[in-house]
Amino acid sequence: MAFDEEWAEAKRTAAARGGSPYDLVVKQDDLGAVGHDAFMIHGELGKKADIAATGATARAAAECSARNLTMGPELSATLSTWDSQVRTVLQMYAHISNHLDYSREAHARDDEAIAASMRHRDGTALSVSEIEGYVK
Repeated sequence: MAFDEEWAEAKRTAAARGGSPYDLVVKQDDLGAVGHDAFMIHGELGKKADIAATGATARAAAECSARNLTMGPELSATLSTWDSQVRTVLQMYAHISNHLDYSREAHARDDEAIAASMRHRDGTALSVSEIEGYVK
């Protein structure tokens, strides 16, 4: 099955389940909730995963190195890798949080602009026939 056929089938299945013919439906609250969750995870991960500088493992690596045990540098290398990977994950969560906050605000501005453009100068709403005139 070609991608286009699979995509069409997936859309039909989703529409049957959700009752929406649109490709994508996102509510402002959804964006805000996901962005908030990403922000909260970022904060918790930052607190709980920062073992490289102050944790017992860092002290053990320093102690092993001071006693000329080969485990010391290896443990330090492991901590360095861990720290790098945690920083990467933190950056990803920060990016998700910031992007969704921006998207939510941008969509709200777009909605306001669209609503304003769907009114006459006196503030009354355009009729359906007037709106259809823009589509044709």
